[in-house]
Amino acid sequence: MKARPRSRCDNTAPDQADIPADIPPIHTRAESFGGDVHVVWEKFCRYFDVEPRIVPLAEGKYTIGPEDVEPHLDENTIGVVAVLGTTFTGHKDDVVGIDKLLRDIRDKRDLDIPIHVDGASGGFVWPFLYPDSKWDFRLEQVRSINVSGHKYGLVYLGIGWLVFREEADLAEDLVFYENYLGKTDATFTLNFSTGASMVLAQYYNFVRLGRQGYTYVMKIMQHNARALADNPRSSGRFEVIGSDLEQLPLVAFRLAGEHAYDESDIAWQLSAERGWMMPAYTLPPNAERVKILRALVKETLSREQVDRLSQDIEDACRTLDDKGAAHGIEREQVKRGTGY
Repeated sequence: MKARPRSRCDNTAPDQADIPADIPPIHTRAESFGGDVHVVWEKFCRYFDVEPRIVPLAEGKYTIGPEDVEPHLDENTIGVVAVLGTTFTGHKDDVVGIDKLLRDIRDKRDLDIPIHVDGASGGFVWPFLYPDSKWDFRLEQVRSINVSGHKYGLVYLGIGWLVFREEADLAEDLVFYENYLGKTDATFTLNFSTGASMVLAQYYNFVRLGRQGYTYVMKIMQHNARALADNPRSSGRFEVIGSDLEQLPLVAFRLAGEHAYDESDIAWQLSAERGWMMPAYTLPPNAERVKILRALVKETLSREQVDRLSQDIEDACRTLDDKGAAHGIEREQVKRGTGY
């Protein structure tokens, strides 16, 4: 007798031997997030056996809101991930709208689904550039936030933060206690031993810069990003994506109209001709037909360099106008990473 696949609401564990091989594994936990998340969220779902309910993007819509999330929610949903400053275009998901949706579901369906805000990039940007924008614990359903100090926290690689709304939001069975360093310590990370140099650097930045200092640095980066966005837009060659919205200090742009080359050719030419390392990549499904260039503006990128980069982009395009796209043989010589 052939076994009947379980519904998502049925938590009765069947005998695995009775399940045909062609039936996919059944998850009793699910997490909803958009295609704009960092790959770490797909890793989380795979490693911890959580069903990823990924909301697809669309051309012209590169973040998610409540109308996108709602069809993916049920009693198995353990949380919704909203991104603050996406890797792809630097924008934020509609955290306010998602929070309202989840409060309505809590009241009407008695499902208390939390929000985790992935502020890896934006957690050190929004408080200083957009202080009135609500995305944090001012929203009821936001229960946890992560942020990377090694991005806009202005510290070198290796430090990040995870902040819970209250202690009860961290499940006790995830915490391990040890005392072999001379006192009892609680830990809930996957790794343990790590260097302290970046912690000291982050502490120094907090003390040295403070809120006023971080605000000043972020506004300078934003000013330079807007100047950089104006140049490709005014050239008529490019479409700048969402520079009028709340955004990280970056410029995401794509070619406008028909050309004999694409964004990858421009990135290649910029690297070969002037040494700029500017990524060109396609967006996640269902916006995979959109390829963009991204210029990340950090505190080390001066206004003089902004003007130089703008001119180098224009020169690279003129070169490509004359010679056309890279040959297939050249593309085959691109070195590809083996993973991280």
